[in-house]
Amino acid sequence: MFNDIIQRKSKFWLNSPDCKIKSVIEYIRKIGQLREPQIEAIEVYLFLKIAGENKPLWQLLSEGFFTQKEDLSKLFITDEAKNVFRNSVSACSIFEFVRQQAENTLTTLSPNEKLIAENASTMDFEVVAKKIFYGVNYADYLFSLPMGAGKTFLMAALMYLDLYFAQTEPENKLFAHNFLVLIPSGLKSSIIPSLKSIEQFEPSWVIPEPAASNLKRLIKFEVLDESKSAKKSNKAKNPNVQKIARHQPFDTLTGLIMVVNAEKVILDRLELTRQHELIEKTEDEKDAQANELRNFIGKIPNLQILIDEVHHATDSDIKLRQVVNKWNENGKVNSVLGFSGTPYLEKKEKIPFGERVSFESEQITNTVYYFPLIEGIKTFLKNPQIKSEERGLDSRQIITKGVVDFYEKYKKDGEIKIYRDGTCAKLAIYCGTIARLENEVYPFLTDILAIDSNKILKFHKGNKDFPQPQDSELDFKLLDEPVSRKEIILLVQIGKEGWDCRSLTGVILSQSGDCPKNMVLQTSCRCLRQVEKEATETALIWLSKDNADTLNIQLAEKQKTSINEINSLGATKETEKVERFSRLAYLKLPEVDFFQLKVEYDTLTTNSELNPQKEIASIKTNDFLNQGIITQRNLTSDDATRIVLDTEKGDYADFNRWLLNISKEGFGEISLQQLKRFAVELKALFEQVTFTEDGERFFNDFYDLPEINKQIRLAFHTRRELNTKSEVFEQSAKMLIVESLQAITKSTKLYPNEDETKEILKIDGEGLDLEARQAKLNEDFEKLLEMAKAQGLENLIQRKPNEVSFPVAHKDRTFHFLPYKFDSNLEKDIFIEALRDDYLKNCNLEIYFNGEKDITDFRILCYTENNKYVGRYTPDFMVIQRSKDGKIHRALIVETKGSGYAEQTTFKLRRTFVENEFLKMNNDRFGYRKFDYLYLTDADDFNDNLVKLNTKLKTFFCD
Repeated sequence: MFNDIIQRKSKFWLNSPDCKIKSVIEYIRKIGQLREPQIEAIEVYLFLKIAGENKPLWQLLSEGFFTQKEDLSKLFITDEAKNVFRNSVSACSIFEFVRQQAENTLTTLSPNEKLIAENASTMDFEVVAKKIFYGVNYADYLFSLPMGAGKTFLMAALMYLDLYFAQTEPENKLFAHNFLVLIPSGLKSSIIPSLKSIEQFEPSWVIPEPAASNLKRLIKFEVLDESKSAKKSNKAKNPNVQKIARHQPFDTLTGLIMVVNAEKVILDRLELTRQHELIEKTEDEKDAQANELRNFIGKIPNLQILIDEVHHATDSDIKLRQVVNKWNENGKVNSVLGFSGTPYLEKKEKIPFGERVSFESEQITNTVYYFPLIEGIKTFLKNPQIKSEERGLDSRQIITKGVVDFYEKYKKDGEIKIYRDGTCAKLAIYCGTIARLENEVYPFLTDILAIDSNKILKFHKGNKDFPQPQDSELDFKLLDEPVSRKEIILLVQIGKEGWDCRSLTGVILSQSGDCPKNMVLQTSCRCLRQVEKEATETALIWLSKDNADTLNIQLAEKQKTSINEINSLGATKETEKVERFSRLAYLKLPEVDFFQLKVEYDTLTTNSELNPQKEIASIKTNDFLNQGIITQRNLTSDDATRIVLDTEKGDYADFNRWLLNISKEGFGEISLQQLKRFAVELKALFEQVTFTEDGERFFNDFYDLPEINKQIRLAFHTRRELNTKSEVFEQSAKMLIVESLQAITKSTKLYPNEDETKEILKIDGEGLDLEARQAKLNEDFEKLLEMAKAQGLENLIQRKPNEVSFPVAHKDRTFHFLPYKFDSNLEKDIFIEALRDDYLKNCNLEIYFNGEKDITDFRILCYTENNKYVGRYTPDFMVIQRSKDGKIHRALIVETKGSGYAEQTTFKLRRTFVENEFLKMNNDRFGYRKFDYLYLTDADDFNDNLVKLNTKLKTFFCD
């Protein structure tokens, strides 16, 4: 598939010297808040945005940007066709594309490929490329991720990244400044609330501080969901237009995010009875009268459009494409990003290449990233068990089976399953109609199945017979909060799509019509969203036979999978997990008391009132003058004469052309008309940076003209100043957050093994130290041996009990939880050798692994010398020495890193802070050397690392 080629190309680019944004991806991965498919989608996006220069896909394809450089000379095609492909990059690239889509790697051609080759000399391949990608002249990418993969957060991440680069390079038009999120026409009530979560996205997940906080303050969020006209408005009748209008002027607008239903920009509101009034109106005036909101949005510059739930071939999508094309004609569209749960079309689309040649695609061709549902279930979504009736069960029997299964699986000892975030497991039963919910399903649950009515939420919008249940709207909104203890949710025409309830654990569709037939897949999958990161989670789906058949068809068409394949995944996850156990109570491990630096950032607008005239007049051109110096020496003496040059003849200078260049260098952001308003001030600057020779004017090349031009453009922008406020506060941190300790995937990185873990826990429970326990075992053995000898049975007695294994023998100096999960062999090897070190025992030391950032509280906030936040530092190991009262007296932070990771800029900045500022700040405040730091890397010889460790333990703790 085309998206696979793009992803491979993006990976190659990311690992090449040409890629300048590696640090961004490394930062995102290190922070660890986004899932792998979200990060991969970001990689593809930045690849197309930067390496692909934000060009339309048809243009990139025509230019050979995606070529795999297949050797077409080996194919069975005519010499004429080979010659065309050899001499035309676009022809060769498109022929490759067709073969790639068909996944044809043979030297023989498919019938369609043969037709293309035979007609290659008569085809216009640039026109063909445009047809493949729907004829659009802007960057247009589709990202396909399943429900629950985080499409909304991906949208937010891409917007923040664009805005970040736009702020870094304000004159670079590759990056968008404003954003429009368009949602499907049929989802007014369900999608808008979920998209409001864009506001809750934390930009520091993708952008380091302080830039993240600055961008969050820059963002202006508008949900354009008003339906009635505003009163007493003589400027705009549409209240949504009023929301946008307050952000004028648009020329300098940055950071506006609008969310609107697609229908609001598609439909024309024009009253046709007065068409004669349109005769003398301009096209813009006609468009404004037809749809004021659409016309107003079309004036916002450098706009990125994000379209949720793209389905490509529907009437609404076609009309929406026409609107976007019109905006693009006005030069306002930066790019269009589509998001969908599937990249597949309902039926194959035929794309004509010529008179007798066409190409069929079952996939939306502009799909640049695809992450299948089945992969989501394997990695982070809940793993569902999908059940359906096979023996003619009626609706009530299916509901009974579903409810009984749900409670058997998720209720123990009378208590419903509670997730780590405090929410409880929930079962959604879709009812089709309000009458069925009220008259059949609800009474059946309460009267026949005897379910407490307080545990049931009835949610529908009401009708003339049954009003909307009181407080149901509030209860529905609170379902994903710990305060809610609703266990069964009865729904009618709600929650099919766009309902993001992570604690929903089961779904029942007991008869045809419980949800629209074309939405069985979306409705069934409502319960798959992940609640707890890195935890094994399951879900339950009960379906009538017709709904199960429909689901199988939709899974095959949209996700290339089946109910059987999904159900087959269930067993694998459970068997691969290893339980983990806390030993905090046994070890009486104290908290780490330390001092933490915290820096707060505040951006001040230093000239909120724009005054370009004053700003231009204040520019001092001499600040940008680079003088030349010529030194002349006499050959017969050491005397030297220096001549200072301050004029160097440059290009011919024309005032109006200079103004035009200033505008062009800013990609037209500051218009020529705007500049000419301040002609007097600009003329003065022009005369300073130019000089006259022989009646003509030339630029003085000793002036840094590009920088002066930039300062002039900045005069039209508000200036901001970053103020910082720092404080040092005392903190106590646990080295284990017990609530976060969950079962973990079995791997070779776990230590100790399961048998040793059980033995440690067993010995802990006996209440004896290791020496006393071994002595008792030996004593019991000797007694048993004497008794056996008296009866002549000593040969039947097993040998003397062995000493315990290495990790068990050292259990009282480590393992505050079991087992540890090491990231590398270096970590594990250093840990084991540290336990062997004589100083650990002789100086009464303990060593604890602290490297799992999600389950430790001891993490250090790090900053550069100029107070720029560079993230949290999680120490790998803590070697501690206790005082008489059991508290930590001294602590050695030990960091182990692979040589590749050690060279990453962010890590080096954090390490520098810990080695210097953190140690000094804490040791000064405690009044003695409480903390020290040791850094070990696999770039050094392992034995040398052990010597460093031994020396540090001796000098810091024992001398």
